[in-house]
Amino acid sequence: MSDETTLTGAEQVVWDLGDLYGGADDPRLGADLDQADAQAGGLRAQYYGRIAGLSPEQLRTMLQEYEAIYELAAKVGSYAHLFWSANTTDPARGALMQRATERESRLSQELVFVELEWANAPDDVAQKLIESPELARYRHYLEKARLYRPHVLSEPEEKVLAEKSVTGRSAWERFFNETHSAATFELDGEKLSKEKVLSKLHAPDRDLRKRAAASVTAGLRDLSRTSTYILNNLLADKASDDRLRHYESWISARNLANEVDDQVVEALVRAVTGRYDIVARYYRLKRRLLGLDELFEYDRYAPLPAAQHFYPWEETRQIVLDAYRAFHPRMAEIAGWFFERHWIDAAMRPGKIGGAYSAGTVPSVHPYVLLNYEARPRDVMTVAHELGHGVHQALSREQGMLQMHTPLTTAETASVFGEMLVFQDLMRRESDPQVRLTMLTGKLEDSFATVFRQVSMNRFEDAIHAARRNEGELTTERYNALWLDTQRAMFTDSVSLTADYGLWWSYIPHFINTPGYVYAYAFGELLVLALYARYQQVGAEFPGKYLEMLSAGGSNWPHEIVRPLGVDLNDLNFWKDGLQILDDMVSEAEKLAGGGDRR
Repeated sequence: MSDETTLTGAEQVVWDLGDLYGGADDPRLGADLDQADAQAGGLRAQYYGRIAGLSPEQLRTMLQEYEAIYELAAKVGSYAHLFWSANTTDPARGALMQRATERESRLSQELVFVELEWANAPDDVAQKLIESPELARYRHYLEKARLYRPHVLSEPEEKVLAEKSVTGRSAWERFFNETHSAATFELDGEKLSKEKVLSKLHAPDRDLRKRAAASVTAGLRDLSRTSTYILNNLLADKASDDRLRHYESWISARNLANEVDDQVVEALVRAVTGRYDIVARYYRLKRRLLGLDELFEYDRYAPLPAAQHFYPWEETRQIVLDAYRAFHPRMAEIAGWFFERHWIDAAMRPGKIGGAYSAGTVPSVHPYVLLNYEARPRDVMTVAHELGHGVHQALSREQGMLQMHTPLTTAETASVFGEMLVFQDLMRRESDPQVRLTMLTGKLEDSFATVFRQVSMNRFEDAIHAARRNEGELTTERYNALWLDTQRAMFTDSVSLTADYGLWWSYIPHFINTPGYVYAYAFGELLVLALYARYQQVGAEFPGKYLEMLSAGGSNWPHEIVRPLGVDLNDLNFWKDGLQILDDMVSEAEKLAGGGDRR
């Protein structure tokens, strides 16, 4: 196992953003924003008040111009966000991102009439246009935009909301992310980033894990007043927005954006919470494997002895590309570009945003991947995950600016499928039962984090949105209590959660940046379990259809996109089948572990 001085090989793996812009002082940044503004003014002058009366050919021309304008602005916004992510403590980078945000808000105000007029067009007129062959490329975009008819406001109201969001929601999000990225946490006399300290929860030394957990708690406590205030404001902002737009619940807007009915999400949540027993079974097994009398929250990710493997960057690159190539050469080819063409930023640096993501940018460029690579087994899976996103985003660019991005419900499909390919490939190569057990427990913990933990976080979100709307501003202690309630429901008696763990809601950015996001991870994981089962059943014909699905991006309804692969998203038993696969994996782990008490 590595120590702090061991090099991962990713220290110099830094992305080259030159395919977007040459730097913060690149004159093309301002020129593209000015061009977008000018073209938006021309489009408004030509089409304002006329959308519902356009012929199919005219509407197609207008949409082509419309998405070209948005691509210009999105290119600047993508660059600004990537540039800022690499060092959130640099004021100049923050200023550039704010400039892009403000200009994009102005642009959206200029063009808001397009979606408003389309949403409010008479049903018969809209349906005729949707069905016209001239608009076939934009059909799904047009269908989806009509769903917002009950929720859009007047043009002046929409403009005010867009204008104020820059100094409202967007400003609070940036403040949260910069505050947490800049924070340091003291561990054994050394000040470290949150990412570094959290990584110690995967250490074999239990006392180190306990000290790391205490360090995280202490740091979060120092930030708690700020984090609590930010979340209170954003929950109130969400309640106001939902009320103005006539959404039935706090999650309805997210479900609409995800192109999934409320009842389907409710069925997912019921199915997952109804199988929390799988979680308890697994952690009782892990407690036995670790030889502990009691498993605490800081023990959850403790590695088994056979897990102490160090993965240098080049080894991980080979592992991921080999697994992708075995599935389909095209997947390995595209994933390889990320390494070869410097589309990845993997080095850990002070001020860099934590976690990992893949940014789809715009159709005319390509995605970029951000990682914080530490050469642990879980980092191999993170690379597989983000490159799954990257391949998906690269293939879906052909759908254009308006339809390249998938809803969150299917956005996690390619990423989790990429993880599954790598995991299954590694399992096939390994014959040692103890190493296989270690690999299987690692995969189970990843799957639990994706399915059960995300749904437990959905339950926390549901609780805090309801509490904020019914009780008014909430205290840190109230948030802590709701967090512990929803987490204890998942673990039951298999993991002991201390009072300190109550603060750990406060570093999770999804609650701040994308309310309602988290259930999409569970949706994606269970979908992948079904897809992988189909792959095992049908074999060689599956990979080609899978790549076709990725290429479709957001050009059709999610249930239609996956239908050719033999999965029915509208079957509410679908979730139960995926959960049974996880149950079976726990049974396999129990079998590999053997009987008897290993303490």
